[in-house]
Amino acid sequence: MPRLQVYLPDDLYHEVKSRGLPASELLQEAVRAELQRRRALDATDDYLTALAQEVGEPTPRQLSRADSIVRRIRNRQVNQAG
Repeated sequence: MPRLQVYLPDDLYHEVKSRGLPASELLQEAVRAELQRRRALDATDDYLTALAQEVGEPTPRQLSRADSIVRRIRNRQVNQAG
């Protein structure tokens, strides 16, 4: 397995050490999660590009309606969590 040197700010280093956490495993999980997140964003961009080519760009009215729906969903999530 290749090695990679990583620098942590003092506060993170001390907390990882004081808790006895496996730094290498934590960093591997964090890198995997970030790569998965970025692949998902790339796939979303690719999908939206293909969709726009297939059905055309949304109109300002459609964008406004979509924004309204997103706001309602976000507000509902916040209200349910609170």
